[in-house]
Amino acid sequence: MMSMKDAYKQKAEAELDIARAKVDEFKARTKTFTADTRIKYAKHLDELEQGVDTAKLKLKELAEAGEDGWEKLKDSVETALHSVRKAMHNVVEKFKE
Repeated sequence: MMSMKDAYKQKAEAELDIARAKVDEFKARTKTFTADTRIKYAKHLDELEQGVDTAKLKLKELAEAGEDGWEKLKDSVETALHSVRKAMHNVVEKFKE
């Protein structure tokens, strides 16, 4: 049976994989934009990318924690995932404009 830690880690990793794929998708889409428009999106994409990287680091810390200690790290992972979700929302909103 999978531990709660492993199940949580898998769920978080899947969310980050989707976010990483979205970053790549958005970057590919900006290649057709004018330079000014690309600059406008770059800030939001950078925020999203940094958020994904931070969340991955937090998740790595959680993975390395023992069964007893991982719960303490869960909050920092959740905070990082929330930042990723917020940055993703901002990027999606910008692309709608």
